[in-house]
Formats: sequence, C-alpha cells, structure tokens
Amino acid sequence: MPRTIDWVDDRIEVVDQTVLPSVRVLALGTLDELVSAIRLLVVRGAPALGVAGALGVALAARGPGASEPELLAGAERLAQARPTAANLAWGVRQALAAWPHGPDAVLAAALRIRDEDIRSCRSIGAHGADLLRSLLPGRAALRLHTHCNAGALACVEWGTALGVVRSLHAAGGVDYVVVGETRPLLQGARITALELAEAGIRHRVVVDGAGPSIVAHGLVDAVLVGADRIAANGDVANKIGTYPLALAAARAGVPFLVAAPRSTVDLATPDGAAIVIEDRDADEVLVHQGRRVTPLGSTAWNPAFDVTPADLVTAVVTEDGIWRP
Repeated sequence: MPRTIDWVDDRIEVVDQTVLPSVRVLALGTLDELVSAIRLLVVRGAPALGVAGALGVALAARGPGASEPELLAGAERLAQARPTAANLAWGVRQALAAWPHGPDAVLAAALRIRDEDIRSCRSIGAHGADLLRSLLPGRAALRLHTHCNAGALACVEWGTALGVVRSLHAAGGVDYVVVGETRPLLQGARITALELAEAGIRHRVVVDGAGPSIVAHGLVDAVLVGADRIAANGDVANKIGTYPLALAAARAGVPFLVAAPRSTVDLATPDGAAIVIEDRDADEVLVHQGRRVTPLGSTAWNPAFDVTPADLVTAVVTEDGIWRP
C-alpha cells in the first residue's frame, strides 16, 4: 500500500479513500482540488488531515503569484473543510507560521509534519501495546474491538489505534480484532478490515449495533479507538458509534483506550459540549448505491461523530506516553 498522503513532483498524492478496498492514487495540484477531496472523504483520518492541511498551505504558497491575503483566505477555507477534526486546522496553522520565510520554508514545515506523523504513530503503537499488557496481565493474545479506521490509511503510515494493534501483533499478542463496520460509509468494513487482512491479523466485521453486545458477552478484552478531537478535560470526539462502545466497555469492566497524536488534543476546547459535530448529507443514510432505500417522506440525521465523556476513557495514548483523563 502506498503512503496515504505524500508530496510528489510539486503535487499532493493521496490514496482515494472512497474506492477502497480498490486502490487508486490521485494527484491534487490545486487547493480547490484538495478542499473538495477532504469534503468528499477522499482524504480522511485525523492525522492524515493534519498533514493535508500543512501540504495544502505549501501547495497554495508555491502557486504562481501567491499573495498573503490570498494565502490566508485559502488557508481558512482549507481549515474549515471538516470542522470536527482538530488536526486539519492545526496542520494549516503550523505551515502558515513559516510563510514569512517564503514558500520553500512552508514546504519544509509541511514535510516535517509528514515525517513526524510517521514517528509519532510508531511511538503511539509502542506505548499502547505496553499499556494493554500492563492492564491485562497474564493474557498472551488479546481480543480487541475497534471502530472506524485509525490505521495507516488514516495517517501517513502505521496508524494510531491500529498502530497499537500492529505493535501487539508483531509480538504475537493479538488473538483477533472485532471491527465495527462504521455507518454510513463503512470505514471499518472497507478500510480497517483491508489493513488487518494485509497484515495477516485475524478479524471479524460486525454491524455497528452489534458492537456493545459483543463487548457485553465477554468476547472482547479491550476497546481501542482513535479520535478526531480531544477536549482539554479529556472528552473525545470520534466517529459516530464510539460512545455506545464506551458505555458497553464501562459496564463490562474492560479498558477503553483512545490512541491519537498530541495534535488531536485541543486545549482551546474545554469539553465535549464545545466540539462542533459535523452533520453530513442525509443521502448518505437515505440512499445506497444510487438507490433510495427509505420512503420519499423520510428524512435523516447524519452526525459524523459522537462525544465520549472523559470518565468513560481509561486512558489516552499519545506519542508522549499515557494520559489518564
């Protein structure tokens, strides 16, 4: 699998997440193309969005006749392409800070963010694997439940929550992984399952509504997810369907871990109530493969994320170590 996102020949290359498990790489040469790709989920995953934000600023800064007002306006449009993910705006800000030193400095800053994502994911994987071994002593191979996709395809390489799974698997520490299919766009069934299959990790896909029951029946040792934004108090925004898994884990007495880079922790957001939840097109629920599956009079709510309160989170794993909200 190629890198999820990279800088190649003065363009941004991305793996098109909308057609997975088929693999298609797209070259994005303008800021408009990148913004559209982010909104359509061609590029997705909080860490990958952080890199996309930085590379997008570099792309705009290197455009012919780029002026500061145009760059700032484009950067704001890019940062707002998906409002819930903290990393997107963070990546934009990091790259913009280099603008006074010229376009080459902006690109250098963006490439540092890309390379740091790779290093941080490896650290998250190691810290998370160590934590699970300490929380679940005496269990040689763990049964894990994950939701949405927090793997290599949500980052540049390796992954956050799936980075922990990969680290455990490398040491023979994974029995199987339960994968929530993740409605409405099936990021779990299409993307996480693909990554686990390529890594040779045994897994089962379950419908989202079955996840809490799977946990309740004692079939899972820990729940492990990523995050799109973590508030200052430890409340966590992640793909819709995460909160019920956290409730089930608390009831069953199994650890609920969140794995994310420190750039996902937003100290300017005091708690989960202050997190803007993206509301996506209702047709993602009402229509399947171009065919309406609900009556014409039906409408839909389609929140992309939910918020898990900090008191349900056993620990947050970042590249810096373990944080217990």
